[in-house]
Amino acid sequence: MQGFELAVLDGIQGLRCGWLDAVVVFVSWLGNNGLIWILLAAVLLALRKQRRTGLCVCFGLVLDLLLCNLLLKPLIGRGRPFLLRPELVLLVPPPGDASFPSGHTAAGFAAVLALWGAGSPLWRPALGLAAVMGFSRLYLYVHWPSDVLGGVLVGGVAGWAGALLIRRVCKRK
Repeated sequence: MQGFELAVLDGIQGLRCGWLDAVVVFVSWLGNNGLIWILLAAVLLALRKQRRTGLCVCFGLVLDLLLCNLLLKPLIGRGRPFLLRPELVLLVPPPGDASFPSGHTAAGFAAVLALWGAGSPLWRPALGLAAVMGFSRLYLYVHWPSDVLGGVLVGGVAGWAGALLIRRVCKRK
């Protein structure tokens, strides 16, 4: 499996060029520490009519943080692909934590599924950004394809659960 994943990553490297490098680095930067998704949640919370949606996103992101960064990454401890390709010039500083699952992807899909679960139409553009962000992690050679797929699953479950939790809590009031 690792050989197949390396072949996918090496194939993606064939796309590298100056303008795409800049775009991919920027998109990936937006996901550092969940930045864009936290900002989205903050904006939604600040808008009176969107507070419930903002709470769904917040809870999804918190659940994602717990599952991804505090449980799975330390438990699995998977090494990153660039460690097998020391000759590769990385476009970003090498991440120091474990590889599985992709935190950038997980946070993005937590936001997407939380938005969807809240009934917000914002889930569609968020899905596009989350997908491009997941691809950026492959392009940058900092995640295995299975890390990104794992991030989609973990984040999706966290986002869905966050929205479900808020819907149930709000029904009780």
